[in-house]
Amino acid sequence: MDNTIRLQYLEAMGIDVWVPKTSPPSHKNQLVEAVVDDTELETKDSVINNWNNLKIEVANCTKCALHTTASKTVFGSGDNKAEWMLVGEAQGQQEDKQGLSFVSNVGALLTEMLRAIDLTSKDVFITNITKCTPPNNRLPDVNEIDSCNNYLHRQQQLIKPKIIVALGLFAAQSLLKTNKPLDSLRGKVHSFNDTPVIVIYDPAYLLRFPFKKQEVWLNLMHAIQIVKNNKG
Repeated sequence: MDNTIRLQYLEAMGIDVWVPKTSPPSHKNQLVEAVVDDTELETKDSVINNWNNLKIEVANCTKCALHTTASKTVFGSGDNKAEWMLVGEAQGQQEDKQGLSFVSNVGALLTEMLRAIDLTSKDVFITNITKCTPPNNRLPDVNEIDSCNNYLHRQQQLIKPKIIVALGLFAAQSLLKTNKPLDSLRGKVHSFNDTPVIVIYDPAYLLRFPFKKQEVWLNLMHAIQIVKNNKG
């Protein structure tokens, strides 16, 4: 609402309006503000360009042999300004066909998990350790992980999430460069490029062992608190 109209409404209702005295406008300040605004726009444009360039780079990647067997690269899905970044192990056949992360029953369960903590697709970015699907649903090998490592780092740097959630043992071990078992990684706060990391069970595991959902719920509650604390 226009401020003049707002003041008229307030006065008509008998509400006294205090209007602070203002100094004459400074052309110098206006110039500085204009420069700041232009800088902010350039920064936003730069992030968008870098994100789009990274997408193109991933789509044309030939760093490892997976590009010869994968149908599509899976860059990830969601908002590139999301506060939450979710990282899974590797894609399956459906992800390979559609070029999207976490589809089919596993994706449906993950969506429900996010809805349970009031998160939508605009609140998260979901990706995987590798951007191509290994054949025969096998896990990626060390060379394939290393080939994609730079892409994951750059995604994190551009998104600047408040938290990263590692989905399952393989994703956690690859992300954190550790051989520790899942039970020793869950329930603790780790770090990836100075971003806090929480480890939970993979949704595919929860489909087989649904009684573990309560443990995941507690982990996600912990993650929510971490995000709140990071907002200051």
